[in-house]
Amino acid sequence: MDDVVFSQIDFGVLVPLLQDDDVTDISYSNGGQLWIKTLTQGVKPCHVDGLNNEVMEKLAFQCSNVMGKTFNMAHPLLDAESAELRLNFVHESIATNGIAVLIRKTPAKIRLKKEKLIEEDYVSVNLHDFLITCVTGHCNILVSGETGSGKTELIKYLASHIKEDEKIITIEDTLELHLDKIYPTRDIVAMKTNNIASYSDVLVACMRQNPRWILLSEVRSAEAVMAVRNSISSGHNILSTIHSDKASSIPMRLYSLLETSQDIDQFVKGMHRYIQLGIHVKGFFSKKYNRFQREITQVVEFYVDDVENIAKVNVLYARDLMGNETYNNPTSHLIDYLASQGVQMREDPFIPKDSGLQTSTESNPVENSQPSSVEVLDI
Repeated sequence: MDDVVFSQIDFGVLVPLLQDDDVTDISYSNGGQLWIKTLTQGVKPCHVDGLNNEVMEKLAFQCSNVMGKTFNMAHPLLDAESAELRLNFVHESIATNGIAVLIRKTPAKIRLKKEKLIEEDYVSVNLHDFLITCVTGHCNILVSGETGSGKTELIKYLASHIKEDEKIITIEDTLELHLDKIYPTRDIVAMKTNNIASYSDVLVACMRQNPRWILLSEVRSAEAVMAVRNSISSGHNILSTIHSDKASSIPMRLYSLLETSQDIDQFVKGMHRYIQLGIHVKGFFSKKYNRFQREITQVVEFYVDDVENIAKVNVLYARDLMGNETYNNPTSHLIDYLASQGVQMREDPFIPKDSGLQTSTESNPVENSQPSSVEVLDI
């Protein structure tokens, strides 16, 4: 939808919520119930004077008129999208307790900053610097987590550390990354799939644009999985997100989305060879901080054992429910890969250089260079 036309829509009593940077999602349902999702407090109920079904129906009709679509009993579903907003409407003929509306804000900005991440206990300094080194070293990285955990925000932050002379192409079915607007002077192509151009079609065009990085906003279909596989197997680097319960489950989650009878062992080994890192982020209300907390709870290294030819997972970092952290050093597979990209990494990257420690610290235990927390994939 044209942003100039979209900006002329009257959001009325919702304007203060749309202007509040702390609010990320606005949900209206059940004949007048309003819930918002915020960065600091998570999901909570909200009251706005004058907000009712009639106001929301008027907003839906404005969006449908701008888009040249119809919103009624015959066409009960409506999606609207601008540079920084995504709206979804469900007509009362389907939502029997009144029109349902979801507004998601996708601002063209990098919300995460290193100082803020450290201060809010999102990530430790050593782990942060390790991840940035892996981006600089062209590691293929997938970020997993639940809805609202902040996967896309983390991808945008990691992408902000890609070298300026490396071309980026984003492929999305709904606009969320906005890297082309955040960095208007960089070589970035933003592509959007639709009913005419599928992931496969767009990926073919993408390859002809000769990118160094391909960013997918989320892997949630068989077509997106194939786009990931084709991207990394052709030598391009990827950053993307996926729904998974933990980072170590990412390859199996990719396979479950395929919906084919492809050999599971062959597919999973391929993912372990080409995807270097998996990161899991979690969002929850923290009693410790008395606020909504987002944090990295697991970082894993994927690789295939050269001797046994088995897909393995090295858990580089894990944080439990009590906040206890465990670190393991990367294997030679990751260190050698980074070296091939011109990036040198120490065998013990999680130990501060000036600490004088060899294998561990009191608060952050680090195992020796041979990882102790290795999972053999059960397939």
